[in-house]
Amino acid sequence: MRPVPLIIFGFVLVAAAAAGGGYWFAKSGIAPANEAPAAAQDSPGRRILYWYDPMVPQQHFDKPGKSPFMDMQLVPKYAGEVSGEGTVSIDPRVVQNLGVRTATATMGSVERRIEAVGSVAWNERAVFVVQARSGGFVEKLHARAPLDRVAKGQPLVEILVPDWAAAQAEYLLLRRAGKDAGLAEAARNRLQLLGMNEEQIDLLEKTGQPQTRITLYAPINGVIAELGVREGMTVMSGAMLFRLVDLSKVWVNAEVPEAQGAWLRPGTAVEARVPSFPGRVFRGRVSAILPEVNAATRTLRARVELANPGGSLKPGMFATLVFAQGTGAKALLVPSEAVIRTGERSVIIVAEREGKFRPREVELGFESGGKSEIRKGLSEGDKVVVSGQFLIDSEASLRASGTRMEGAEAPKAAAPQTHRAVGEVVSAGAGDLLIKHGAIPSAGMGAMTMPFRAPNGIVPPALKKGDRILFEFSIKPDGEFQIIDLAPADASVPEYGVRK
Repeated sequence: MRPVPLIIFGFVLVAAAAAGGGYWFAKSGIAPANEAPAAAQDSPGRRILYWYDPMVPQQHFDKPGKSPFMDMQLVPKYAGEVSGEGTVSIDPRVVQNLGVRTATATMGSVERRIEAVGSVAWNERAVFVVQARSGGFVEKLHARAPLDRVAKGQPLVEILVPDWAAAQAEYLLLRRAGKDAGLAEAARNRLQLLGMNEEQIDLLEKTGQPQTRITLYAPINGVIAELGVREGMTVMSGAMLFRLVDLSKVWVNAEVPEAQGAWLRPGTAVEARVPSFPGRVFRGRVSAILPEVNAATRTLRARVELANPGGSLKPGMFATLVFAQGTGAKALLVPSEAVIRTGERSVIIVAEREGKFRPREVELGFESGGKSEIRKGLSEGDKVVVSGQFLIDSEASLRASGTRMEGAEAPKAAAPQTHRAVGEVVSAGAGDLLIKHGAIPSAGMGAMTMPFRAPNGIVPPALKKGDRILFEFSIKPDGEFQIIDLAPADASVPEYGVRK
């Protein structure tokens, strides 16, 4: 036997495998396992400190691979990327993978346009009450049902007034005698006190016959809002018989978000639309801003008066209203999607240079048409992040960045634990969002559809059913799920925590 050639052949195979493995590692950019992570080199002069998942940045790994939290590869953190003063540095390749988009803050003006909803109601300034001026008996009722339409001058009810008989006979006797004009005038005044009007007294004088029946007529064109009489009833003097409402104009009680209510003024032009008349526009003006805020919905009530030709609008109808206040003054504008509302403040991520990002607290002005006014915190020309900012926030919590920017002082109490997820808006109510999401392991929650409290109890006006959002929330001691951060989810963001 000759074993030497076999041994030589084995060494050749091992050498070839080693060479191939080295080539594969070099092509993949992954350091062999026996190399220390601190010494890993991605490119000349750049040392890898650790690998991490951008969605869970606090968890570090000593080697590359697939994230255990979501379906994506871990990304490297390089030495020299950690910046002070609240700046976040992210590798440009990671920025591209996260789908980060930016826009420029520019000077401009937005149309001050507020949209709200409300319900049609009676115009309480056009209500007329028909009452009995004298006690008597209802002999005939002409208008018999509530909400019946009546025309001006239409007879409503006939009442027999027995108390008029004696007083009328006395007046006629004194008038015929003609001896004492003073007594006759006193008797005439007594008829007025008993509830007879001038027309009835004139008729009494012309005919010379007692008039013990009175017919009451409708003073307006409208509907019977309230009916307080039936045939055969005995009515007392001053009793309310009919409550009539003129429908030529109606009110719409609009619910306006508290944050936008300051821009409304009486006299503001309004356009209203109702589902019953698609394509038809009803025009009117704000007649009053009621001095009360709904504690549950955090909305102001604006009273809008609309013309109602043909009585088309009925009380109880749902209406969508647009308040137009013209174009505002020149201001610094950014896309509304760039704003992150934490409930306590508004923050925008500013893109600086070479993959560096800085969160800035801003003061917001008016918001309309997808644009938001910035009163303080930005300058013209600043690049703001409009997509992917939620993931940048994952790299450096906005609250922690704010602390670094202000300087570390005395230690503060630990913030409540928060959880992050992606979800789909099922519905948006008064301060609440119904969101469909997948399993959230950090909160021990399975896939479900459940309500969350909106930041500061205010649902962003631009949010609508079907929108995909990235959100961060905490669980309050009373069990309520409170959203802290909220931002649109870009199409490139993985479906993390979303039920398919």
